Amino acid sequence: MAIDLSITELQPPRLQFGGAAAHSDPKAGLVAAGPFDLRFGSARKDHVHVGIIGPAEQVAAARRWLERCSGEIPELGEASLLRKPFPGFPDAFHKALIAPEQSSIALSSDINDDLEHALQGDAYSAFQRVVDLYADAHARLAARDLNRPDIVLMCIPENVFDKVGAVERKATEDERKRAKVIERARTNSQLDLFDLFDEVEQTTEDFLKRDLRHALKARALRNRLPIQLVTDALLDDSARNQDPATRAWNFSVGLYYKAGGVPWRLPPTGPDTCFVGISFHHFRTTQRAIVRSSLAQAFSSDGEGFAIRGQGVPVEPDQGRNVHLSEEQAFDLAKDVLAEYELRTGGAPLRVVLHKTSYFDQAERAGFEAALKDIPIVSMVTLVPSLFRLLRYGAYPPKVGTVCAINDARSFLFTSGFMPELGTYPGPHVPQPFEVRCLGPEGPIVAAQDVLNLTRMNWNTADIRGKWPVSLSFARRVGGILDEYGDDDPVETSFRYFV
Repeated sequence: MAIDLSITELQPPRLQFGGAAAHSDPKAGLVAAGPFDLRFGSARKDHVHVGIIGPAEQVAAARRWLERCSGEIPELGEASLLRKPFPGFPDAFHKALIAPEQSSIALSSDINDDLEHALQGDAYSAFQRVVDLYADAHARLAARDLNRPDIVLMCIPENVFDKVGAVERKATEDERKRAKVIERARTNSQLDLFDLFDEVEQTTEDFLKRDLRHALKARALRNRLPIQLVTDALLDDSARNQDPATRAWNFSVGLYYKAGGVPWRLPPTGPDTCFVGISFHHFRTTQRAIVRSSLAQAFSSDGEGFAIRGQGVPVEPDQGRNVHLSEEQAFDLAKDVLAEYELRTGGAPLRVVLHKTSYFDQAERAGFEAALKDIPIVSMVTLVPSLFRLLRYGAYPPKVGTVCAINDARSFLFTSGFMPELGTYPGPHVPQPFEVRCLGPEGPIVAAQDVLNLTRMNWNTADIRGKWPVSLSFARRVGGILDEYGDDDPVETSFRYFV
């Protein structure tokens, strides 16, 4: 049987910035034209107000780092297309960084060491005390009517991360028995064994595994004041850390976005589109074994992102790794996304693109199609990391944006590989493509271009070497934060709180 291969090389995404010119590299675009939101008057506020929480020594170090980022930071060694000097925050973002003393809260000092006291005892108990200590200080800054920061740096010492960065405990025998009773009662939809069931329902439900980053971001979400976690890896110049200019670039882009800015966006080349990444998250608690919940990460054409939590997905014995929504769950999740999109943009999208890493089964397709029946264009795209490999002449692998179609039946997209903007392949391994599978009126080339574009929309870094589209890249982090947030729906859904 003959095999027909066709190769298409997509153009690198051309991003829009404050000026008229477009660039594929965020660093070059910010230096040349400033952030995108200069176009609609962000310059009327001439600063970003930064709060700082942490031990006194780290608070002082963070303030020195902010001062350092306010000026030019040269590249160590020879500059390259990948490693560029940082021009200073005011030159890149047209705003000053301010961190007044009254916006800093020290959790430890020579006189009082609340943080050291919180770390005493076993790691699981210390975890909650540390979270409460940081979160209470954050709530005090968030409650201000005047001089409220735009963003808060939470400085976490290395010894804190070592002990409570991620904690886990095993369920006790009594907790395992109670969990089985609850699952059996829920499965039967009957309230048998009433006395025992009531006792269990009143028992506190604890997570068995917890992550410090997720817990702190969940508390910040409740206070509606974004945070940036800061460690010694950012503040210290050492051989094991990135060079200062690279750290400043990545830190500053994330800081600017979380503080309310729009660093860059994709050009509006088609109808208003809502990109939605559908993923699943699982966790274990003292009352439930493994619970899977659905999650939607949605982004408008201009880059505005938000997260929507769907319903829990029952765990079936023969389910395997592929988890699917019911028709009703798919319908409800899509409706919630549309409602949030309209709330944020003032209108419905003309095009919705759904991304998943597993195929859309019949129930999901029916639910999504019913919910999105009034949307003119609806595409369902599955991205599957593939073992397919492609070689080309020369020392480098295929270019980023290469699409290989086999017999017009299967298509593979390379989102990592040789990058013309950098003049090299900035990776250690043979690039792995995605297989792109499409349902809907649009073909694989259109779907591949969307995916490639969305790899450049990570506003948490200035690095252009993104493999995953932003619609799927933060699934685990967002799911963990929403788990820590609790069962009620968050009032704030902006992606600024999740990255």
